[in-house]
Amino acid sequence: MAASVAYLAPDGALLESFQGHAPEGAEIKWVDSSQSIEQQAADLEGVAAVIVSPSVYPVELARLTPSVRLVQTTSAGTDMIDKQTLGELGIRVANNGGGNAISVAEHTITLLVSVYRKMQLQYNTVQAGEWAGSIRQDWFSQAHEIAGKTVGIIGLGRIGSRVARRLQGWECEIIYSDVIPVDPELEAELGATRMSMDELLQTADIITLHVPLGRSTTKLISDREFDLMKPSAVLINACRGPVVDEAALIRAMEAKKIMAAGLDVLEEEPTSPDNPLFQYDNVLITPHLASFTQESGERSRAFAMYNTAKVAGGEDPESIVLPD
Repeated sequence: MAASVAYLAPDGALLESFQGHAPEGAEIKWVDSSQSIEQQAADLEGVAAVIVSPSVYPVELARLTPSVRLVQTTSAGTDMIDKQTLGELGIRVANNGGGNAISVAEHTITLLVSVYRKMQLQYNTVQAGEWAGSIRQDWFSQAHEIAGKTVGIIGLGRIGSRVARRLQGWECEIIYSDVIPVDPELEAELGATRMSMDELLQTADIITLHVPLGRSTTKLISDREFDLMKPSAVLINACRGPVVDEAALIRAMEAKKIMAAGLDVLEEEPTSPDNPLFQYDNVLITPHLASFTQESGERSRAFAMYNTAKVAGGEDPESIVLPD
């Protein structure tokens, strides 16, 4: 097979890794995304499928690459790609097929545990030479066990279902809300009960978000939703920052509408050092690295190579993401 698969990126550092996952006979070439659009288009001539990193494929480039039938990301999110316009040009978009699902699920639970047990505060006081400091007096009322809590999962897809599966050993009650019907067998396997989102927000002790970013999920959690939550609720977001209305979250923290939040993502990244969320000891923020593991990267690159090679060979791709 000719090199009808391309890796579009500012450098070709991962090209060897992709080639290592290529099926027999498949080839992949690197196209430098830092070059002009015209040069990129010339280099993509005859290419059927493109792996993009970061997850962008400009419309102006798409208009110049009529041979391209698939844009493949190595991330779960495709919100930086104009899927509607690309679709009109005959180009489909696929994500990583759940390659990062295990890593993000583990990070979600790490956030959950860390928020409940104030891990960052404990670490900081020990590092400052204060041992426990005033934690016992100041934070005892907000230190909790996960066992026995009701965890509400918004989005029971590849990541959400893995969060649910990993929480089974934590003796939690699992409830979920999802616009896409979930197989009853999976529900039974996970011990998960479906609810409307409003019911979930009113019921859950812990609310964790696992939805793609699109028009219907931007600011999915805002003032109205915070008003429905328990004052003792914890919000976890390891999907996309704009799913949570950050200004509303700040208002909720200020008014003590919820107890705490654990965030791997924010509306603006990197965020400003002046972000008001940094003033709250009950908000734990990590720098959008939930999927940052060796295993996640390998799985995502392997799937990307597999999927693009299918298209180059005349087959239909998997894990297509439709416009919102």
